[in-house]
Amino acid sequence: MIKLFLLIPLVAISITAMAQQKFTISGTITDAATNEALIGANTVELSTYKGTVTNNYGFYSLTLPAGKIKVAFSFVGYETLNKEINLTGDQKIDVALVARNELQEIEVVATKANERLSTTQMSRFDMPIDKIKSLPALLGEPDVIKSLQLLPGVKSGSEGSSGLYVRGGAPDQNLLLLDGVPIYNASHLFGFFSVFNPDALKSVSFYKGGFPARFGGRLSSVVDVRMKEGNEKEYHGNISVGLISSSLHLEGPIAKERTSFSVSARRTYVDLLTMPFKKSDGDIPGYYFYDLNAKINHRFSDRSRLFLSTYIGKDNLISKTSSGGTSFQERMDKTKDKLNWGNITSSLRWNYIFNNKLFSNTTVTYSKYDFEVSSDNSLKNYSSDKYIINNYLFGSGIYDWGYKMDFDYSASPNHAVKFGLNYIYHNFKPGVKTYKTDATGESTVNKTYGDSSIYAHDFSVYAEDDITIGPRLKANVGLRASTFNVQNTPYYSLEPRLSVNYQANDNLSFKVAYSQMKQYIHLLTSSRLSLPTDFWVPVTAKLKPMTAEQVAIGAVYRIAEGMDLTVESYYKKMNNLIEYKDGASFYGSSVGWENKVETGKGWAYGTEVMFSKEIGKTTGWVAYTLSWADRQFENISFGQKFPAKYDSRHDINIVVSHKFNNRIDIGSTWVYHSGNAGTLFTNTVSTDFPNFDNRERLKTYYFDGRNNYRMPPYHRLDFGINFHKQKRTGVRTWNVSVYNVYNRQNPYFITFDTKSGSSQKMLKQVSLFSIIPSITYSFKF
Repeated sequence: MIKLFLLIPLVAISITAMAQQKFTISGTITDAATNEALIGANTVELSTYKGTVTNNYGFYSLTLPAGKIKVAFSFVGYETLNKEINLTGDQKIDVALVARNELQEIEVVATKANERLSTTQMSRFDMPIDKIKSLPALLGEPDVIKSLQLLPGVKSGSEGSSGLYVRGGAPDQNLLLLDGVPIYNASHLFGFFSVFNPDALKSVSFYKGGFPARFGGRLSSVVDVRMKEGNEKEYHGNISVGLISSSLHLEGPIAKERTSFSVSARRTYVDLLTMPFKKSDGDIPGYYFYDLNAKINHRFSDRSRLFLSTYIGKDNLISKTSSGGTSFQERMDKTKDKLNWGNITSSLRWNYIFNNKLFSNTTVTYSKYDFEVSSDNSLKNYSSDKYIINNYLFGSGIYDWGYKMDFDYSASPNHAVKFGLNYIYHNFKPGVKTYKTDATGESTVNKTYGDSSIYAHDFSVYAEDDITIGPRLKANVGLRASTFNVQNTPYYSLEPRLSVNYQANDNLSFKVAYSQMKQYIHLLTSSRLSLPTDFWVPVTAKLKPMTAEQVAIGAVYRIAEGMDLTVESYYKKMNNLIEYKDGASFYGSSVGWENKVETGKGWAYGTEVMFSKEIGKTTGWVAYTLSWADRQFENISFGQKFPAKYDSRHDINIVVSHKFNNRIDIGSTWVYHSGNAGTLFTNTVSTDFPNFDNRERLKTYYFDGRNNYRMPPYHRLDFGINFHKQKRTGVRTWNVSVYNVYNRQNPYFITFDTKSGSSQKMLKQVSLFSIIPSITYSFKF
């Protein structure tokens, strides 16, 4: 009896200990049809609503109390999978979700909305690839960057540009990542298209504030683009033929459910279309660009996986002219001009799961961006049978080798830790100019000017913890430390990050975020287009790194299932920004560039409102931005504040898609922004030189400040319609799109014009695009 009496409390203690004991479920969440990892898929325990999301490689880990539990696995566009688990120890549970009919997505979209309410992350948007493809586009070419330009807080710059001006920032302040590798020039066709081919892509995540500590090196935004990994079970593909380009995508298993591939290729054929119109002397320029994306992934085991991806893209512009060339003429003159630029990126990535709490990703990267401008001229004199050959070459670029290690550690349901390191070895080639002259039997000249290479070491470490403080309060606390060493000059930085989310009720949450960013490289540009007048240069002993501090506050309100309203206000202060001095130019020489720029400050602030609808036959969003962006430099604009180049007060973007049935759907966008800032002279003075035989007049232009003029407002309506038909071997789609439906003559730039016979100054508007229809055929098999 005494033994039994003593045994009862021991049993009670044992039961209590077991009840308090916790175990971990972990694994990967994939697409059941392709075996590709699903990024950002949800794992939620339904009684406590504690949960987590998969990382960029589909891995999740969730620690829960022992006992019988019910867990829901979900992802937008897929059937939710519920599992009942008797949790008596750590368990590995891999989940394959089945895609569902998009008209039945209410449950999973609600889950995504719940995540938007509950997560600490703010100022982030995940752009679905299907949405990018469904929106009408210039010349029928779907484009990632132009789709991001439709979001609040993002400005496009000039007409048709693929630049991003995010919350008062410049294009070089955006970190563009393709499978984790930096892209330094994302432009094709002088900025009218981007290098990201939607057929090759799996996901696009865009951050404009509240930056996690794992991202750094830029001030304004992060565009994290991931390529498709390849279907591990079946072969599939897509062929697309448009007005100016065609593309092909293929994917499938190399070894079923172990090794797969994904390959995409795209090329324009403007050069081929203009070939019949060329004369024998080749006086019509030829232009084309191409892209190649390729990826292979191999599964060694459930714990170990290897990925190899690469991107190669190039733009080529060639112009040939000639005169003379017959035996009856005295000489023949031939000229061949070339302009080409492009990117090459590669990454070798190894994923390894140490245990149910620790996931690692090790990556070796290579990135190369370069351009060349060249001119070859040959002049032959028939009477003397001698010739002179002149060669000119100007080149610039940046080459990187990198190494990264990233870890995800799920310490407990209340702590999700990420930490890692990143090293990049930079080789800058800011500008090399070469002249060669060869005269037959006379002389040879070979000269090279410019700085051939500048080397830099870029190293950073980071740690961040997503903390659940209580049932309604969460915080993400992070710190990034970096060092940049160039020309024996070291720079150091500590960049704290903090995001807090308070969920007031099931439908409303309030968020606040603070981040510091530092940028060690600059892009010197003076053009509206992406041209070879743009040079990447590092910080120097004279010019310090650019820095930014940003604070943002916001709220997310769920109006109904699949409909929510997001409001965010931000303030950003920037230091050590650079601008060209008045009248300075960088083209053709990298020597002494530090003496051609000024350093100063910048401010950006505003409010962004976005209403989005994500379920039903009609989906889309309405976005409005009220913003200011200013600059101040001691020796520019008389030391007074002036508006940034693409500062505009009001921006409105309306995006609507409607699906009538499985055969017909439409998409439409309307954009409006008040006029950008520009610089116009306010007075001129002419001086005569009477001593010359031909009297000349020297004009002096006077300005009362930089960006002293506002251009007219910009607005445009685009419309597209898709006709789908199920064939025996796949789905055929015809897309008909119209860019600038009502033929708005938007200002590309404004200048002064003088009426004939009058000295009166008149403003002249130059427009770029009128109404442009396009048609595209695609077949998915």
